[in-house]
Amino acid sequence: MTNRILLSSPHMSGHEQKYIQEAFDTNWIAPLGANVDGFERELANYVGLNGAAAVSAGTAAIDLALNLLGVERGDLVFCSTLTFVASANPILYRGAKPVFIDSEWDTWNMSPQALVRAFKDAEQAGKLPKAVIIVNLYGQSAKMDELLSICEPYGVPIVEDAAESLGSSYKEKKSGTFGKFGVFSFNGNKIVTTSGGGMLVSDDVEALQRATFLATQARDVAKHYQHSVVGYNYRMSNVVAGIGRGQLEVLDERVAQKRAIFNRYEQALSEIDGLDMMPELEGTFSNRWLSTMTINSEKIAISPYDLIDKLNEANIEARPVWKPLHLQPLFEGCQFYSHAGDDIVSEQLFEKGICLPSDSKMTVEEQQRVIDVILQAVAGMHTI
Repeated sequence: MTNRILLSSPHMSGHEQKYIQEAFDTNWIAPLGANVDGFERELANYVGLNGAAAVSAGTAAIDLALNLLGVERGDLVFCSTLTFVASANPILYRGAKPVFIDSEWDTWNMSPQALVRAFKDAEQAGKLPKAVIIVNLYGQSAKMDELLSICEPYGVPIVEDAAESLGSSYKEKKSGTFGKFGVFSFNGNKIVTTSGGGMLVSDDVEALQRATFLATQARDVAKHYQHSVVGYNYRMSNVVAGIGRGQLEVLDERVAQKRAIFNRYEQALSEIDGLDMMPELEGTFSNRWLSTMTINSEKIAISPYDLIDKLNEANIEARPVWKPLHLQPLFEGCQFYSHAGDDIVSEQLFEKGICLPSDSKMTVEEQQRVIDVILQAVAGMHTI
């Protein structure tokens, strides 16, 4: 049996041990210390913002962002529908109601025209959302100019869920820096990892200090343990932050590796009528966290699930595009705004899309194995 080719696994740089050893040498095995401070400072510098707060997960960062924005029970929060459930779960933590917004074709991210309709209806109903969560899918930035111009007149803040897009940019501005708050994830499959963790970033340093306070059980300033508001155990440990510092040193290298993987797929597969790689909007730079493509069933008689099975038989991991959240049983009954009438882009991407192995440790020879299986699977399957 050949080695299994994974979708996206942790890729250590070799620099992590230095920071972890420092934590041990200084006995800072705690949710604070030089690595936490350094990781926050270095990430904030990388994206060009004033500050950052290191936490236990990207989900925790979104939850803190919604808390800081005053989202409470019964409030509305608009959210991209084509995303992992972690983007929207914090809305439920707050007791708020998610309203899901469809994708558009150019970026697969939030549709500006659907967002316009959602805002008009909310205004007419006299109840605007407290926040809009915009997701940058698979490393590709959403149409930030258009989306910002829709939200700003209403005074509704944006939480930019950049969990998948660290290292990407939009018009030469780093992903995660367009909203009131930006969120990054360092889960094990992300472009850089701390095994698990997240980061809340913002130019509002005072808000970030409040986030840190809430993330450490909201302990008041007193000699005894005193608490006046509900707090959370969300803080990142000093050991974990050390992994993050070592990973951050090779972030740009990982982006280059991911883009090279995407380019090899594109070169090998884009000539096949019916296979289309995920687009990259002009003026944007995607980290290509996961190389993703769609299969046009009108041209090729194989579904993404069939292809996933073929790849799995060859010991290769692949997976479908995210199932839209408005189709998830958890969110049954929630409001949803399509891109345009019956043109529901997220559902079409879910039906057609497949995420291909994008592991930065994958060799060129291993990637050729993936490509060969795909070419064999689609050979003779054209319907025209």
